[in-house]
Amino acid sequence: MKTILLLSIISLIIFSSWTRQTKDTVLAAEWLVGTWENKTAKGSTYETWTKSVRGELLGKSYMLKTADTLVFETIRLVAENGKLLYIPTVKNQNNALPVRFVSVKITPTALVFENVNHDFPQKITYNKITTDSLVAEISGLKNGTPRSATFPMKRVK
Repeated sequence: MKTILLLSIISLIIFSSWTRQTKDTVLAAEWLVGTWENKTAKGSTYETWTKSVRGELLGKSYMLKTADTLVFETIRLVAENGKLLYIPTVKNQNNALPVRFVSVKITPTALVFENVNHDFPQKITYNKITTDSLVAEISGLKNGTPRSATFPMKRVK
């Protein structure tokens, strides 16, 4: 009976530690929560981030066209093994399968994710400029040539 009680206590401590680490890892990215707008010559694109009940952050990038919302990608930010994973699923790419990018830098103002085996991009970066502005960037090699695209965004909600 003592052995079962001891194993139960140890399991509870390990689970509590894992849960806390998961929450802390995702918590570092909570400044993304809200709706962000990137104005371009072709119109505005948006990225909306919410917290899920499972402790993940869920993102969606889209464009509003008349009464329609055109979704480009959905994203999950998930903690796994002490790392934060950026997992986008992009419409009409990768057979609509998610791609995993692993955090290589997490600070109060920067999130950097990499997947060196992905065709393009291999790197995704979010830099918080102020509470209401950020710059997202995708970069890497495309057909052997260095490429990048930046997306300055303002918080709208």
